[in-house]
Amino acid sequence: MTQEGQDLPTFKCVLVGDGGCGKTTFVKRHMTGEFEKRYVSTLGVEVHPLIFHTNRGAIRFNVWDTAGQEKFGCLRDGYYIQGQCALIMFDVTSRVTYKNVPTWHRDLVRICENIPIVLCGNKVDSKNRKLMAQSIVFHRKKNLQYYDISAKSNYNFEKPFLWLASKLVGDPNLEFVAMPALLPPEVKMDKDWQAQIERDLKEAQATALPDEKEDI
Repeated sequence: MTQEGQDLPTFKCVLVGDGGCGKTTFVKRHMTGEFEKRYVSTLGVEVHPLIFHTNRGAIRFNVWDTAGQEKFGCLRDGYYIQGQCALIMFDVTSRVTYKNVPTWHRDLVRICENIPIVLCGNKVDSKNRKLMAQSIVFHRKKNLQYYDISAKSNYNFEKPFLWLASKLVGDPNLEFVAMPALLPPEVKMDKDWQAQIERDLKEAQATALPDEKEDI
């Protein structure tokens, strides 16, 4: 890594969510992060350094990926310790992955209090979407940011990182001055479908929260 790379503002970003919801696919879209990843054998995790170029200079997220460890129950505290921001991911084609979001959130905030957190609904390119925007309300109850994403089509890849970066550096006007270096999309996002889900999300955000007792 270059000397310039060593001097970048760097943040530990914890990535959590059920197995199979696309966390590793998502983090591997960023070419430099895959090229320079390192393995933490004591925790069985991969750390991907993702660099983004902003109007205030470059910024690096060291994204911690479970590398499948989440299949064995709770992640160890060492995974979360010193986390400065987080992404919680679920799969919009699988209701159970969304049902488990509160558990991931609880585990995360038990150790990382008051860090910026983004909730991401992955696989929105799929026409088999089971969770529509109006039923995704956990982020509104917990005051998190939410984005629909599609790792395989690169849709909204940069949005969670831009939001986290602006929170971490305390600049609401932060912008990316160059798009991140991503692998070419594996699937093409249907333009009409994309317009539809963006409309649905806008409408859902403007709708009053349902008055319910459950946590989700």
